[in-house]
Amino acid sequence: MEEQRILAINPGSTSTKIAVFKNEEALFVKNIKHANEDLVGFKAIAEQFSFRKDIILKELKDADIDINTITAVVGRGGLVKPIESGVYEVNEALKADLKKGILGEHASNLGGLIAADIANELNNGARAFIADPVVVDELQDVARVSGHPNFQRLSIFHALNQKAIARTYAKSIDKKYEELNLIIAHLGGGISVGAHSNGRVIDVNNALDGEGPLSPERSGYLPNGQLVKMCFSGEYTLEQIKLMIKGDGGLVAHLGTNDAYEVECRAKDGDAKAALIQDAMAYQVGKEIGAAAAVLKGKVDGILITGGIAHSKVVCNYIKDMVSFIGNVHIYPGEDEMSALAMNGLMVLRNEVATKEYK
Repeated sequence: MEEQRILAINPGSTSTKIAVFKNEEALFVKNIKHANEDLVGFKAIAEQFSFRKDIILKELKDADIDINTITAVVGRGGLVKPIESGVYEVNEALKADLKKGILGEHASNLGGLIAADIANELNNGARAFIADPVVVDELQDVARVSGHPNFQRLSIFHALNQKAIARTYAKSIDKKYEELNLIIAHLGGGISVGAHSNGRVIDVNNALDGEGPLSPERSGYLPNGQLVKMCFSGEYTLEQIKLMIKGDGGLVAHLGTNDAYEVECRAKDGDAKAALIQDAMAYQVGKEIGAAAAVLKGKVDGILITGGIAHSKVVCNYIKDMVSFIGNVHIYPGEDEMSALAMNGLMVLRNEVATKEYK
């Protein structure tokens, strides 16, 4: 089989993860940390483009990786227009929307831009892609409706990892992802629970804006009346309320830390409040999985739990006790986004999937 070398790029708020794969094999993986003083001078995410790109190229050179052997560069997709799941070749329309940040500024917007620039400079036919960005939108129409016409439910979730884990599970049982009904809970800094029906996520909570279960940094669903009163109390600014919902909510608000493992240790050491909040987080995930089962009309081929908190047996066992009656629960701890990005690119290069056009 022809050898393909793929560079995966995943920019985060304070780091840039890169990896080089030779087909399915990881040759090089690096998590480049960015100090606050390195980023503080940039007024906008887009201004970090050259800074991050130069660091990537330097790290590859220092690792003695010949950039000219790269056949594809796959960047983490950013906050572009809502799109279907899949692999998108970076075109001018996609670059324009990544630069604008039409759904908001996020470091992941740089992924496709840097990928395209590096591929273009290689002059060896290398291609640039993004895959399964957080704005993947496959919601059924009824799932978009909120309780008031001024508001619409949005699909923003851990699409890359959820889709990759779904395919991994399908392969393990000799099925195609498109043949299965799955419920996938990604437990990380934010928590998303998706109802996957025959290869499409037909309902999911908006994890970016803090919908769904409470998580390490997000408050999740809040009592509407109390929230509205707080907004108009005059005691809080808009930014303070937004941080309360996302960033300073969840475990941070209750326990002063976003480290789920620390919370588990505190609970084991007899901290009753830590134990209660940890249980509440798991309880709310279980409730969300139950709701997803209703969306799938009880026809569930598997429940998959993934993300960093899936390392916690305490949390996973609590969820299992709640939802095992629905279907078999399978645990996939952590998230391998770099492999997921690279494998999406590899599938295109092997003509196993076709790229989609961003318009």
